[in-house]
Amino acid sequence: CTSMCALTLMRAGADPTVMSGAVLSEMDGAYRIGSKENFLFEACEYMDSFLDFNPNIAVVLNIEMDHVDYFKSMEQIKSSYRSFASISGEGGRVIANGDDEKVRAALEGISPEVVYFGIDSQNADIRAENISCEGGRYAFDIVAYGEKLCRVRLTVSGYHNIYNSLATAAVALECGLNGDEIKDGLEAFCGAARRMEYKGKWNDVDVYDDYAHHPTEITVTLGGFRDMGFGRIYCVYQPHTYSRTHALFNDFIKELRKPDQLVLAEIYAAREQNLIGISSRDLVERIPGATYCETLPQVTEFLRANVREGDIVLTVGAGDIYRAGEALVK
Repeated sequence: CTSMCALTLMRAGADPTVMSGAVLSEMDGAYRIGSKENFLFEACEYMDSFLDFNPNIAVVLNIEMDHVDYFKSMEQIKSSYRSFASISGEGGRVIANGDDEKVRAALEGISPEVVYFGIDSQNADIRAENISCEGGRYAFDIVAYGEKLCRVRLTVSGYHNIYNSLATAAVALECGLNGDEIKDGLEAFCGAARRMEYKGKWNDVDVYDDYAHHPTEITVTLGGFRDMGFGRIYCVYQPHTYSRTHALFNDFIKELRKPDQLVLAEIYAAREQNLIGISSRDLVERIPGATYCETLPQVTEFLRANVREGDIVLTVGAGDIYRAGEALVK
């Protein structure tokens, strides 16, 4: 969503300064220095670091149980998001997903004005209507405060990008953009690095990569590729951190049963040591047909030996699993 917002503002001449969590080709990186007043940044809730910022407009896309090495309960997470959303005060705006019950609960009664966007919520201020899908890419009307703003046909795939588009439209309206400028930006957006990113082909097999590392993110990513009409999906997942894998173990099992073929690389430690004694082997034991590969070269060799024309290879995770897909393409 940050990259989508950045491109929309850039194309409209708003020339924002941007600090993003993903590389955007139009910025030739994950940040840029603009010349105007708009400063767009991607904030992370880990260790409550997003409370160190002072936004005029706060965007809340969803709230999930995550970063379990810091957050001990959903109530703690919702409290942190409430604090983040409240920073801008009475003169600020909060742009929030009205279809997410946790978001609504966390933001109830805060002093900044809340602008809700959504698909299912009947009282959302910014809505998507008349949704259609062709080849995994969605088209829809953006309706703002009861009036049609524009009709958009996205270039990127995935139902979740409707929500990202609505959030972007809400931000753009607050920054003074009109419907034509919003339509132009959204339709020009071709994605960011490690977000359903096409990496290339190997023997007529498409290879993609995605940063998803939470059960809900995995579901959304797999759904996007299902919509695109591929054959068998080879999902190669590298769990990220021991604490997350342990705390959300059953949720991971549920979501990782969904791809046609599952390959599990060993857990990416990131900032942690394995004091829990958990391994990706534990997931494999609970998921029928799953394959465990201890190293990334083993992942690549397994794919070379097993994928066939019509399949899609999807490397997933916040670590270095993308290297296995890149090696296959090479």
